[in-house]
Amino acid sequence: MVQANGEPEAAGGADAQDTSGDQLIRVMIADDHALFRQALKTVLDDEPDLELVGEANDGEEAVRMAEEHVPDVVLMDVRMPKMAGIEAARRLKDSLPTTKVVMLTVSDDEEDLFDAIKAGASGYLLKEINPDEVARAIRQIQAGQSLLSPSMASKLLTEFATMTKRAEERPYHPRLTEREMEVLRLVAEGKTNREIGKDLHISENTVKNHIRNILEKLHLNSRMEAVIYAVREKLLEIE
Repeated sequence: MVQANGEPEAAGGADAQDTSGDQLIRVMIADDHALFRQALKTVLDDEPDLELVGEANDGEEAVRMAEEHVPDVVLMDVRMPKMAGIEAARRLKDSLPTTKVVMLTVSDDEEDLFDAIKAGASGYLLKEINPDEVARAIRQIQAGQSLLSPSMASKLLTEFATMTKRAEERPYHPRLTEREMEVLRLVAEGKTNREIGKDLHISENTVKNHIRNILEKLHLNSRMEAVIYAVREKLLEIE
């Protein structure tokens, strides 16, 4: 797994910790394959800080169940009956803005990846992920990080590079304050709200307020889209 800036470690660099906190993380699974749901349940059952609060086998059920149980994290397949996972993710972002959605799928299609980002997904992981990494991914997502499978991160970075090369003019965008620009750069580096607050000597709540203002000014839906914006505007260099 890699973070949103393409590095092969947890967002925030080598100092980022992968420890389970004291707070219980409520998780929901949405996948139409019963065997895969069972495999995920086995992983979650072994983690004392992760609680499975529901299982859905199609998109409509996923939205209904999530609105009933209000999970912290939803592991969502892209392609499901009745309603696609990306549409379900989009609806959950409207009705449950604090719930984080992670696409966990076999689809390595770039269009699915970009649509998931636009829908507000906090991560896009392929089902080839080692089961042992699932619990770690859930904790990182809950901590405010954005995760991509390595192959998908490569495709995303390639698309970023293409966008910057072909853009002849930068589109108009609302002016961000100097502090908001600092926060945006740190978000683009994959840092958590706590790490950003420590770097800038401000509280975590203040960081959250800045991020909310940034997303509102730029008409964005998620931290992942903020990273895309930062790359397009050359606030984050791609090598």
